[in-house]
Amino acid sequence: MKKLLLTAAMATFVMMGSAALAGSGHYVSGVEGIKAATLPPEGIYWRMYNVLYTADDLRDKNGKEIDVDFDVNVYALVNRLVYSSGIELLGANLVADICVPLVYTDISMKAGGMTLFDDNEFGLGDILIEPAILAWHGPRYDAALGVGVYLPTGDFDADEPASPGKGFWTGMLTAGATFYFDEAKTWSISALSRYEIHSEQEDTDVTYGNDFHFEWGLGKTLAKTWDVGLAGYCRWQLTDDSGPGTTNDREEAYAIGPEVSVFVPEWGLGVSMRSLWEFENKVNSQGNVTTLMIMKAF
Repeated sequence: MKKLLLTAAMATFVMMGSAALAGSGHYVSGVEGIKAATLPPEGIYWRMYNVLYTADDLRDKNGKEIDVDFDVNVYALVNRLVYSSGIELLGANLVADICVPLVYTDISMKAGGMTLFDDNEFGLGDILIEPAILAWHGPRYDAALGVGVYLPTGDFDADEPASPGKGFWTGMLTAGATFYFDEAKTWSISALSRYEIHSEQEDTDVTYGNDFHFEWGLGKTLAKTWDVGLAGYCRWQLTDDSGPGTTNDREEAYAIGPEVSVFVPEWGLGVSMRSLWEFENKVNSQGNVTTLMIMKAF
């Protein structure tokens, strides 16, 4: 029994790598929330995301908790610059952005009286560039379609599970829409999907399977400045990992929680906060992700 426990724990160690916050992929589900698919009108915008992920249990391929002493805390400070141009293509605004993350990870795991790892690291993560996003705005809807790429700019070491970088490139496709139930746009429902394709990871010769993210939100606007509602996400690994030590087990993650946001037009300033609790995860950690986002329009 002890041998089986250690085998499962070591397999989990291989799976974890630098994947605590976003699974084996790059994109962190749940950071957009209500009206996730709604992009701003023409202008320049700065967004600062403060993302905290905490978890103290791991789930196996059946969604059962693995009997190990596990703990992870990840804080990411992500600065995002968004340029919504006046260029029109197919009836949509052409938008581009760049996201620069600073990541702190503290992660440890013990099993069978052995410390498998205990590591903490801080540094520049992998930068996201989205050079082309089409953003539509209609009387009762908003929609978005775009492409992006994660650059392996963060430090990565296969022997350091808290590495701020992941050691591979990721191409990402984005599509989503927000629909409004009334002409005043006080009730909204949104869906935002992301599809990730990963390159081979340096040093390990492992290529992680493709990931599909689905974020959703249901919101109500109050007094024209406040939004409250529910947000959540689903994430599925759609293809198998390949390379040394990999298995056919695929990751899954689900989360739901409340959100509140406020926008002050006179200041061009917005703040949103949401806290999402994960459930029914598979081949991954299971915990809570809380996001505080500050936005300034210029």
